[in-house]
Formats: sequence, C-alpha cells, structure tokens
Amino acid sequence: MTDFPNVNPPFAAGAAHAAPASLPCAAGIGLKPEHFRQILAQPPALGFFEIHAENYMVAGGPYHHYLEKIRALYPLSIHGVGLSIGGPQALDEEHLSRLAKLLQRYQPESFSEHLAWSSHAGTFFNDLLPLPYTQASLDSVCAHIDQVQSRLNRTMLLENPATYVQFCASTMSETQFIREVVRRTGCGLLLDVNNVHVSCTNHGTDARQYLSELPLQAVGEIHLAGFAEELDSQGAPLLIDSHGAPIAACVWELYAFTLGLTGAKPSLIERDNNIPALAVLLAEAQQADQLIQAYAPAPTSAGVNQGVRR
Repeated sequence: MTDFPNVNPPFAAGAAHAAPASLPCAAGIGLKPEHFRQILAQPPALGFFEIHAENYMVAGGPYHHYLEKIRALYPLSIHGVGLSIGGPQALDEEHLSRLAKLLQRYQPESFSEHLAWSSHAGTFFNDLLPLPYTQASLDSVCAHIDQVQSRLNRTMLLENPATYVQFCASTMSETQFIREVVRRTGCGLLLDVNNVHVSCTNHGTDARQYLSELPLQAVGEIHLAGFAEELDSQGAPLLIDSHGAPIAACVWELYAFTLGLTGAKPSLIERDNNIPALAVLLAEAQQADQLIQAYAPAPTSAGVNQGVRR
C-alpha cells in the first residue's frame, strides 16, 4: 500500500466535515473472503458491501487484491472495531493513521465505529466493552470523535452498543448519551437493530421506547444480525450479539418498526461467525430490501441507482 501524506486540514471541535457520497438506500452484506471469487464471477444485485477496517490494515496481499476489484463494482462501507472511542485514554495515533490511509485508498461511502472501548494501556481486547454514561465519559467520547472526524476529514457514524451490564455510576440513559454525542460532534448514527433488541431484552426495557428516544434524523445506516441465547447467573435470559446466526423474526419485526420511524435506510446483513453460503446472505438481503422498498418514497422521474455499480 502506498503511504499517503497527511493532507487533512485542522478543524475545530464539532466543526462540519466533508460528507462522502451516501450509500444507496438498499441492503448490503459483509464482504467475506469465502465469497470473493463467487462475487466476481457472478456479481449479485446488492446495494453495497461492508468490510472491517482492521482486516485491511496491511500493505497488500489477497484481501486488497479482491477488494480493489469488488470496490470497482459496488459502493463500500468501512466499519471500524478497534479505535476504542469509548475508552478514557487517548486514541492510538498509529491505528488512526492506518485507518486514514485505508479510507483515502478506497474512498468509502460510509465509515463507522462503535460506542465502546477495546484497549487499555497498550493492550487490545477481542471485545467491544461498555462504558458508564457519565459527564466524564461524554466529554471523552466527544473529544475522540472530534479527533477522528478531523483526522479523516469526514463525518463518521457511531454504532449503538449491545450491552450485558449497566453501571451504577451512570448519570444519564444510553439514549440521552447518544443524543448528546450526536449534538456535540455532528456525527451520524449507525443504528444496530439487533443491538437494540439484545440490550433491551438483557436489561428488561422496551426496545420501541428506546428507538423513539434516539436521534433518528442522524441515522445513516442500519445493521441487522443474529444473536445467541444463554442464561445469566440468576437463570434469566441473556442474549449475546454473536453475529453467528440468521436474523431472528423478532429483529425483523423491530427492523420494520424502525423503518417506520426513519424511512428507508441503507441496511447491512452482518454475519461474522458461522459464515453460510453466499446465497443465504443474499436471501436475507433480499428480505431487507423488500422492507426498505416498502418504506421508500415514490421514485422520481430521474430514477434511483441502487445496486451493482456498472
């Protein structure tokens, strides 16, 4: 990979940033190496593909070979999992620099990260960990997002988390926290409907009420995924955001409710474990597309270009 100079101009905290071209208002799937050759041999009718940034933070190799070819055909969303935006410590400048080079190389229509932390004192954890919703956390998260958006010179999307614990120290609800982050930084929201179902089930709260309290005008992309069912230490149901199963009927129902609030939005089928045949993911994408079209505005005479870029 060619090293790119840092050409991003400095921005003040909360300043407006460049808005990339939007993802098409259609369904996409995560790009998996098991499917590289099949996608190129017979490109499916999809709105976009999404990759995890950290899988491509190398100079070259087969992943880049295939991504370059697939990117020439499809819009692209890049989803980060390692910035640790929710952590109290400073962001890793080397990681942010690698991310900036990746985005400059592929110019994705969307970039997103998680409201979570995953590193501490130089140690990286293979998980997305929760944070207390306090004023100190809010200030830290907003500063980190301002730093990311200034370094990348673009608006990012922040994903609502799937959580399994809540903090006694929290002084605001998760939706209040997210609303304030969006207001202060100008970032967008990646609304993970499965995460909403998982968290609200785990904490005994109402998922539809949760959705109604989010800054839905900021939603730039929706995620859909499967979950695993376990029991906690008290024998109560505990849902795990596993990304390893088909999307459950209850999540499809919540997704339809969400689209009724937001209107049609680009929507991703996430599957990161137990990767099925490409046809299985395409069938879920088609199901999402049917719902997206049901909530889409009537097409104009100019038409809308959704799907494979030719």
